[in-house]
Amino acid sequence: MIELADRIAAFSALGRKMEAVSAAAWNDLAADARNENAWFDAANTRLAWQAVASLLNKGALEQWATPYRLAPERPKRVGIAMAGNIPLVGFHDFLSVLISGHCAVAKLSTHDSVLLKRLAAELVAIEPRFSQAITFADHLKGVDAVIATGSDNTSRYFEYYFRHVPHVIRKNRTSCAVLRGDEPAEELQRLGEDVFRYYGLGCRNVSKLYVPPGFDRTALLDSWAPYQPVIDHHKYANNYDYQKAIFLVNQVPHLDTGFVLLREETALVSPIAVVYLESYPQPHDLKNRLEAVREKIQCVVSAGGWWPGSVPFGRAQYPTLTDYADGVDTMRFLEAI
Repeated sequence: MIELADRIAAFSALGRKMEAVSAAAWNDLAADARNENAWFDAANTRLAWQAVASLLNKGALEQWATPYRLAPERPKRVGIAMAGNIPLVGFHDFLSVLISGHCAVAKLSTHDSVLLKRLAAELVAIEPRFSQAITFADHLKGVDAVIATGSDNTSRYFEYYFRHVPHVIRKNRTSCAVLRGDEPAEELQRLGEDVFRYYGLGCRNVSKLYVPPGFDRTALLDSWAPYQPVIDHHKYANNYDYQKAIFLVNQVPHLDTGFVLLREETALVSPIAVVYLESYPQPHDLKNRLEAVREKIQCVVSAGGWWPGSVPFGRAQYPTLTDYADGVDTMRFLEAI
């Protein structure tokens, strides 16, 4: 068994290797990732790569792992069913299982397998003993526990199929923003990062805005002008055209920038290229509304993080080690199996 200090040292070394990858090697890797998934353009893949590398700091890893008992007498085979909506979205689960001293049996998404396999190979090169703790599988059979991420529909399958083993099953989630109405243009522009990064495909992407009465929608959309290049991606453009056509045919009131559609709507999850907006009369009313949909929200963003428990605008896609998906402490789960 690999001691915790050695596990942390290996991942810390992996982080340094990720930061030091050559331009030529990076270009080849980014091209392979995009060939597998057309949504994974080089800029978004680079950001995901850098976000993962930033997590693999020795001090941060030690601080994260210290509260847990991470020396299992018999390491368990933990199946990980990974999503493929944004680059390396399953890395945190992979990291958690291995840092906890268990063995990772990863079922990769067919839309995001290149990057994690590359990191796993680098990790084994750094610490060869990890070769016995990492398996890539097409089916999660014979596992002792499961961490699975999917849609609301697939979660029902996961719940049934893995009902006999300890499991964490994640469903669809989205993120939202809370605005006061007095945010300066630079803050609204930062909010655009939370909306448009990864083309809005991630559970940490903002799809819904809660705004006060009289909110200046034009100023908001003007501040998002720097994100206009998202429309150059053919898959995003197809979604934009489709949603716009639906709005026009059904005479749905909306605002249109030419690359994103803004619509008044009480629903939480908006389609790609659409952002929903809802007015709240008073902060206490907003608090009640957010509480009512708490199980569907991954994170809340606000300017400077003024709303309790929120993330500052522009930081939604930079979760820390303790920002557990769906609010479930993965390490506590792994400690207990």
